[in-house]
Parts: sequence; structure tokens; C-alpha cells
Amino acid sequence: MVAEPKVNSQVLERVVRVYKWLDTQLHQAGDLAGTCDICGKCCDFDSFGHRLFVTSPELIYLTANLRGEKVRPMTTGRCPYNIADKCTIHEHRFAGCRIFCCKGDKDFQSGLSESALKEFKSICTEFGIPYRYTDLATALNSIAEP
Repeated sequence: MVAEPKVNSQVLERVVRVYKWLDTQLHQAGDLAGTCDICGKCCDFDSFGHRLFVTSPELIYLTANLRGEKVRPMTTGRCPYNIADKCTIHEHRFAGCRIFCCKGDKDFQSGLSESALKEFKSICTEFGIPYRYTDLATALNSIAEP
């Protein structure tokens, strides 16, 4: 039991490194990354016509950073962390949220996503975490407490 917090902190550090790398890549990409209008439309997955997928390490990272708040279930087609068109977990948002911009280049986004997924798989392998790549609703609903 004593080693578990250390492993968790190492997993969290690795996820932070992936997120920082993504943020740097997006910043350096300029027009390829697109410019976000911070409108929140992409957080309404049903209306926008897309789905967000997350990985096991990202869920571990999110739950560790909710500061005692319970994981919110996704009961509609909209992200439960988008309230009044503002992301309430922006600092800890998932890779897909960081990468996707409705004005960004789709090929650039796809390549960046594939690179991030390789890193998340590597984290799972290194720390013996089952790798899962699951749509956000299924992921949140499976770990949210009633």
C-alpha cells in the first residue's frame, strides 16, 4: 500500500508532461492549431456532432485534481464540466480538449492525437494500468458516484 501514492504521483507527473508537450506543440503550430473562440460549442458533443475520447491515465489525472469533488456523470450530450459555456476543469482538461479546435487543421490534430495516445499507452504499460480509450460519457458514468 505504501508504494501506491508514489506510483500515482509518477503517473500524474507523466500526464502533466504529455499535456505540457501538447500545449507547446499547439502554441508552436500557429494557424494549424487554430484559434479557439472559447464559445463552448465543441463541449456540446451532440450539437457539434462529435465525441470526445479519453484514456485511463487522463481519468486518473482528472480525479486526482478534482480536490475532493466527485466525478460528475455525463447525463446529456454536453460535457458536465462545461458550465455557462466555461470549462471548469480547463487547467486539467483532457488531451482531446487541448488538441481539438473547430478552426484547426484536421490532419495536424490527428497526428498530435496519435502521438499523445502513444504516450498514454506507454504510461499504462510502465505502471501496469489497464489501457482504455473510451468516449467521455461512458468513462465518466462508469466512475461517477451516484
